[in-house]
Amino acid sequence: MKRERSDSPATNGSTAVTSSLSDEYPNGSAAAAKRAKAEPEELTPEQQEEIEAARMARIAARAEAKALARALARRDVKPPADAGRHTNGDAESNASGSTVGRHAKRVEPPSLEDLLAAKRAEQEGMQNFSAGKGKIAFKSKKEREAEAMARLQEKRKEASEARVESVARSGLGSSARERERERMRDREKDREQREERLQQREKERELEMIRKSYLGGQKNTKRVVKAADKFKAVFQFDWEAGDDTSQDYNPLYQQKAQINALYGRGYIAGIDMREQRKDSAFLNALMAKRQEEQRRLELEQGLSEADRRDRERARARELQRARQQAATEAVGSERASIGLRGAHWSEKPLSEMAERDWRIFREDFDIRVKGGKAPLPLRNWEEGKLAATIMEAIEELGYKEPSPIQRQAIPIGLQFRDLIGIAETGSGKTAAFCIPMLSYIMSLPPERIERTPDDGPLAIVMAPTRELAQQIEEECKKFAKFTGLRTACVVGGQDIEAQGFELRRGVEIVIGTPGRLNDCLEKHYLVLNQCTYVVLDEADRMIDLGFEEQVLAVLDGMGGALKSTDETEALQQEEDAKSGSGAVRVTSMFSATMPTAVERMAKKYLRHPAIVQIGDEDTGKNKRITQHVLFMSEAQKKAKLQEQLRSLKGDNKALIFVNTKKTADLLARQLEQSGFTGQVGVLHGGKTQDQREANLEDFRAGHVTLLVATDVASRGLDIPDVGTVLNYELPSKIETYCHRIGRTGRAGKDGVAISFITDKDEDIMYGLKAYLRSTESSVPDQLDRHPASQAPVGTRRDDGELVNRERKSVQYAKK
Repeated sequence: MKRERSDSPATNGSTAVTSSLSDEYPNGSAAAAKRAKAEPEELTPEQQEEIEAARMARIAARAEAKALARALARRDVKPPADAGRHTNGDAESNASGSTVGRHAKRVEPPSLEDLLAAKRAEQEGMQNFSAGKGKIAFKSKKEREAEAMARLQEKRKEASEARVESVARSGLGSSARERERERMRDREKDREQREERLQQREKERELEMIRKSYLGGQKNTKRVVKAADKFKAVFQFDWEAGDDTSQDYNPLYQQKAQINALYGRGYIAGIDMREQRKDSAFLNALMAKRQEEQRRLELEQGLSEADRRDRERARARELQRARQQAATEAVGSERASIGLRGAHWSEKPLSEMAERDWRIFREDFDIRVKGGKAPLPLRNWEEGKLAATIMEAIEELGYKEPSPIQRQAIPIGLQFRDLIGIAETGSGKTAAFCIPMLSYIMSLPPERIERTPDDGPLAIVMAPTRELAQQIEEECKKFAKFTGLRTACVVGGQDIEAQGFELRRGVEIVIGTPGRLNDCLEKHYLVLNQCTYVVLDEADRMIDLGFEEQVLAVLDGMGGALKSTDETEALQQEEDAKSGSGAVRVTSMFSATMPTAVERMAKKYLRHPAIVQIGDEDTGKNKRITQHVLFMSEAQKKAKLQEQLRSLKGDNKALIFVNTKKTADLLARQLEQSGFTGQVGVLHGGKTQDQREANLEDFRAGHVTLLVATDVASRGLDIPDVGTVLNYELPSKIETYCHRIGRTGRAGKDGVAISFITDKDEDIMYGLKAYLRSTESSVPDQLDRHPASQAPVGTRRDDGELVNRERKSVQYAKK
């Protein structure tokens, strides 16, 4: 039953007193409780305080008796005779105390006489209290605290003695406890040593994995020794140059005699005269010796400074005349000795060019031709036998000699053959397909040109981007200036109705992007009933941008029959087309690479094409461009970019490439705020067509010297005087990197490409490292040692584990 305890006197009247008495005396104090309830007004406040104090004292005595009973039970001691004098609950105390300790003996309960005597004393005390006959001595607070502290000390002492007796009974002494503690310390030490060994093995295993990722795993393969190699290390029958010790002591080997035919003016038979002339320094040494003697003589004579300067200029002119005369004599002697057969191909007329001369010609310009017999290349523009109107445009443009791709692609195009051209950026590919296309249109009957408003254009050119299509149109207009042929550019971002109106008026050549050309075909603004000449520029880029379906739709909608799959019939169809009696389709494709989709397209629409490649896989790369790759963190890019831009000299233009439109706008705004005000332009697909054209024209004209662009500017754009290309963000494919840096170093000029690389650019690290080595550029140490640069993405080891895993980035849309 819940009992309330309070240190202050009761203040709730007779009701509180009655409830307290009934709680404290459930059996023998009912009469007192009834009297207290029946006569509540007879109790004074002092009496109520005395009753409450007595009740609290009995509660404290009962708790002390219980504690004593428990302690006696643990110590197996009989209780004193007056143990039950202060409590009426000794049975409860004995019951609880009997369960303490596993081996404790049962405690004897108090006798019946003691219980009855205690009960009578309590009843008499209550009667005296209720009648007001007795007085209770109250203790102060300090006295109660002192008694409570004494009881607590007694309990602690008893508990300590109980622990000592328990240890004594169990038979464990101080030595046993020491041995137990020693064993515990040994077990703890062994556990720590095991954990240290485990951590050391984990660390060694991690270091071994890092070492293998950098250096590659080593296979413990057993070497099989052949029977012929068993005694190879024992018996050496081959002569090695390092074993010859005679040259160390014999002066004949140390001082080899050099033949000086005719005192340096003659030649040795059996050796190329031109090579001997290159190695001969007789004339230069003789002239230098004589001039040095003249200088010493002038100093001895005491000539003035002005006289010596005049004589020095005269000696320089004399040396130049002597060298020219020696060269003329050498050429004359070569012609007299070996004849015209040994002359260079540039000195021979076309009729005397032999097969050996053409082979040397192709080697000089690094021209490679595959796909059947190809026509001879052009040594100059006059040998092409082009129309007078086209030659007039070429002379006006100032093209003195054809470029390597033009030398071989133009003769093939003039024969109406299908062509695949592969050349580096800035090599003149636009003129390589524009000139044959204009010649083809001019050879067609005049009535076909007159039907262009109804039956559509005669030739079509497709490019991947709007800027490239507009650039091709500008170049085509220059070559067609005196021919009277009309061109039209059909790209996105402009009014399609205005473009359709221009097409309905009739044009011979249409240049556009695949998407807008397909839209014009679907809306019947454009028809290709008599279009038999098609050019696909940057075909691999169109496939990468997802225009394959649109390109195929345009090719399927063209007029004219494809050539026969039989080579003989195809050649006959080409001859008929030249004479104007037949109409077959002519397809030219220019691409930097040949992915699977481009090869599939070439097999379907090209018939027996001639493949022209300028340079092989290595020599066609951008070796004229100085490439710098800087390894850094993402946070260092902005400061490093500003440092590189401030180091540019004068009006040097810089093209900065990023991967996203958002980054382009943000970076341009930051550059404007960093001191490049009015010098930054932006070019990406999110701008309107007018904005893109205006920014590109400002960059070409030099009004802005910095252009931040995405990959829309990485292909085909001819921007003069771009001295530096900065890859602020690297692409994921090495082909895109090659086209980006190709915006500089065009038309035989030198350029600089600077790329910022971080740990996030793992997809391109292997290809970039191989590309830098193939172009003889320096590879940063961090890139060379990075695990992602050791193998291409997706490579597996012998055990099947991936060496380099592709990084998959997930982009979340902003709310």
